[in-house]
Amino acid sequence: MRRTGPTNIVLRKLADELERTGKREGAKVWIRVAELLRKPTRERVEVNLSKIDRYANEGEMIIVPGKVLGSGTLTKKVTVAAYAFSEQALKKIKAAGAEAITLAEAVRRNPSGSKTRIII
Repeated sequence: MRRTGPTNIVLRKLADELERTGKREGAKVWIRVAELLRKPTRERVEVNLSKIDRYANEGEMIIVPGKVLGSGTLTKKVTVAAYAFSEQALKKIKAAGAEAITLAEAVRRNPSGSKTRIII
């Protein structure tokens, strides 16, 4: 059976935009995020806040090419960019003084991909 990629048109366009920006700006981080978004649903990334808190540094942009879940706590003021967030995760991110944005917003703010970290 031939793999066709995601059937969600919004996800496909987002992955295409990330890849184009990565090639134009020479930022491999966006190309890698586009690859991870094109994985099948069963292989898509789900990351808990506890993992983000463990590996993130203060002031960094954390990129999650999937969904952020609300298990654990967040103690650092970081910007979390993800494809989707659970309601609990959004509440905890805002309570910690951090910021939650979409991947499209992240690529607009930081096309060069500097000071970012992908967590999978």
